[in-house]
Amino acid sequence: MTATTPTTEYSVEKIRSDFPILQQTVHGKPLIYLDNANTTQKPAAVLESLANFYSTSNSNIHRASHMLGERATQAYEGAREKVREFIHAASTQEVVFVRNATEGVNLVAQTWGRTHIGKGDEILVSAMEHHANIVPWQMLCQEKEAILRVIPVDDQGELVLDALDELLTPRTRLVGIVHMSNVLGTVNPVQHIIQRAHAYSIPVLVDAAQSAYHMPIDVQQMDCDFLVFSGHKLYGPTGIGVLYGKKALLQDMPPWQGGGDMILSVSFEKTVYNDLPYRFEAGTPHIAGAVGLGAAIDWLQKTGMSRIADYERTLMQYGTKLLAQVDGLRMIGVSPSKASVFSFTLEGVHPHDVGTMLDYEGIAIRTGQHCAHPLMQRFQVPATVRASLACYNTHQELDALAESLKSIRTMFA
Repeated sequence: MTATTPTTEYSVEKIRSDFPILQQTVHGKPLIYLDNANTTQKPAAVLESLANFYSTSNSNIHRASHMLGERATQAYEGAREKVREFIHAASTQEVVFVRNATEGVNLVAQTWGRTHIGKGDEILVSAMEHHANIVPWQMLCQEKEAILRVIPVDDQGELVLDALDELLTPRTRLVGIVHMSNVLGTVNPVQHIIQRAHAYSIPVLVDAAQSAYHMPIDVQQMDCDFLVFSGHKLYGPTGIGVLYGKKALLQDMPPWQGGGDMILSVSFEKTVYNDLPYRFEAGTPHIAGAVGLGAAIDWLQKTGMSRIADYERTLMQYGTKLLAQVDGLRMIGVSPSKASVFSFTLEGVHPHDVGTMLDYEGIAIRTGQHCAHPLMQRFQVPATVRASLACYNTHQELDALAESLKSIRTMFA
């Protein structure tokens, strides 16, 4: 069996056995980890890849003439090829390693954005964006005297796409859109949005931080111009992420940071910049992080992304029915096009109190505004409780969540 051949049967018990952290107890209760939209846990294969790299191949890349340097370079560039295949990019030149999705957005804003956006121009985002796909564009708009415009969200938690043609104007220079909301779970029709934007020759950046570990991604079929995601949400290490960009766009972009591998030659009179993708990878990168990300992709390919999506869909349907039976629970985001996220409030109980009491039951969830303050304002809530799913969660864990929420509600009734 190759690393990219899915196993024949989806066994959540077998999958859970791959994750050492899930075998522990919290406050004397078995850990139920439902904070996956924040970060996913790591399979043993990823942990072993990090230990193996540091134990056998630790060196800098692209520079050393010794065996360790050669091993490290091969492992790093091998990981880039795994990413290329994972998102179906046309070339490894289109795959830039960054720290996370946030840095990927900032890189585009500070290079492509500074070059192509001027006074009076417009950048279009949506009301369900993570701060990482809002703040960099606000900063650029402030610098360039440009305008940030927003696609509204309806009461179900879906984009009001009827407003798109009005919002796409001759002054629109870029659309930044989230593939899957980290609060609502809504999976946006990004391919449709891209087609609409491209009809006006407007490039589109897709934030796939949430979607990349839930469903297959094909950047060529999607036809996005840029796409970002983070390794730590993809069962990989923290501190590593990916910026995909179409080759023609990346070639036209100036470097962002200087030093290290982003140069071919330097004199005090002139610097000649490196080819793609290295001109955007200044300094020593997170080599082990890239290796770990490659191992995570191997693990996902072996498990099967489509099979993970199918299994998580059954969990989502089951959990939706269970939580609907909890008295006083208000779900935020009820789109039929929704995946793996339950964001809700519980009448009479502050979300932070819900989170604390669930923790004493061994249940890890997220509370707060989830780096989406404008979306909280849209739904007129100060914060929500968020339970988010991954491939290792079970129906029994959702049973435990629902029963605990019923008990908490009874306490505060």
